[in-house]
Amino acid sequence: MELLQKKNIVLNCKAKAKEDVIREMGNLLYSSGYVEESYIEAMLLRENTFSTNIGNGIAIPHGVEEAKKNIKKSGIGIMVFPEGTKWNEDEVKIVIGIAGIGDEHLDILANIADKLSTEKAVEDVVGSTANQIYTLFTGIH
Repeated sequence: MELLQKKNIVLNCKAKAKEDVIREMGNLLYSSGYVEESYIEAMLLRENTFSTNIGNGIAIPHGVEEAKKNIKKSGIGIMVFPEGTKWNEDEVKIVIGIAGIGDEHLDILANIADKLSTEKAVEDVVGSTANQIYTLFTGIH
């Protein structure tokens, strides 16, 4: 199974409560076979102890360290909010849920930082199709 599946790229999301966004993301990762269902609660726990908003309009919800045992395979999901959604005091436009086995989460984070390092890059993704986003993150056409 690949790190990102096209079905896990959700475009034109409408603003909603941060916890609801995290639950939806967790369900995407769970229904795709990346994580056990308990990982969803671990994502919420992480958010309650440390915000996953990394700035530049991006949030990267993921589970607490203890939840790594609930990850079956490394994977990500992407939700795009063209109008933004509230993440604590800030607005985010791209939410990338991460499930990384071992140190793979560091590679995933580095890839995200590389691909979305500028405001323009974030805006480009917000205006992209699922196929374009898939290619950006996987290199596969």
